[in-house]
Amino acid sequence: MRRRTLLTGIAGGLVGVGVDAGPAFGATPAFESAARRVLHVRPGDSVQAAVDAADGPGRTIVVHPGTYREVVNVPVEKRELALRGATRDPRDVVIVFDHANGTPKPDGTTYGTAGSATFTSAAPGLTVRDLTIANDWLRADHPEITGTQAVAAYTYGDRTRFENVRLLAHQDTLFVDTLALDVFDRQYFHRCYIEGDVDFVFGRATAVFDGCHFRTLQRDVTFTPKGMVFAPSTARANPHGILAVRSRITSGAEDAAYKLARPWVPSYETTAWPSLVVRDTRIGPGVDAVAPYTTMRDAYPWQTMRFHEYRNTGPGSTITVPENRPQLTGAEAKLHTPATYLGDWRP
Repeated sequence: MRRRTLLTGIAGGLVGVGVDAGPAFGATPAFESAARRVLHVRPGDSVQAAVDAADGPGRTIVVHPGTYREVVNVPVEKRELALRGATRDPRDVVIVFDHANGTPKPDGTTYGTAGSATFTSAAPGLTVRDLTIANDWLRADHPEITGTQAVAAYTYGDRTRFENVRLLAHQDTLFVDTLALDVFDRQYFHRCYIEGDVDFVFGRATAVFDGCHFRTLQRDVTFTPKGMVFAPSTARANPHGILAVRSRITSGAEDAAYKLARPWVPSYETTAWPSLVVRDTRIGPGVDAVAPYTTMRDAYPWQTMRFHEYRNTGPGSTITVPENRPQLTGAEAKLHTPATYLGDWRP
């Protein structure tokens, strides 16, 4: 089972780790001063309780090695919050839960895609680093549930930064969203590891993935494609959607089993014009090089979307049918960089 493997690996990572000896969150010293800027969380404590106690902008929550089985929600008023693992190894700290879209809630309704997230943040200026966020819900354990989206992180605040974070799930791992349809929130992911199978990086935010590792998972199904890496839903008025640069895409599945992307035009925003640029990235053989894109709904063919590539390498980037792989010119590529996407924000 994938869940058992994940937790076993975390336990193994605890041996010989040195950490800050600051007071545990929940101990009296953590509340002695309203001006306290750093809260510590250790196994047995709650990350959510620390978020709730962060009483002003610029607070830092340090999470010490362990597995924290809980749902964490960072509301919009917790601006400029930093959440980080106590070590530099993101495997040492895991925040994990197992809700899916179709999981029944106590009131009889279901969680829905966004509500399934283990970690949700609306706070502007959020920084998350050096830890793992996972959703270990498995289709095989719940054949009665058809809503199989199970989100690890749902982020929709401007100037959101993830650094050296592992994001683990299967379908819809990372939901990069915005606070409103006409707001173009910026999100930056640096040196992150993101794995999944179906549409596992999706949403309408201006999202930059710099030096990240995307990995597609093996699926016990006979059909292909087995999934897609990206599913942007960019607003038509936003010139910048999802950008992957200086990254790599690997696969645990057989060659050509995955598509690079498909456009998502939500029923609540049918004017969306999905935008994706993958550039200077190594694409492994797991991605179908001949036809790397596919269509989610016939009314919105991928060929009408803003999908482009530039100077990619690897067997999954081979151009055999040029019309199937739209390429940027050198002049166009200058408009698709982290700096142009992030504007006046320099994370």
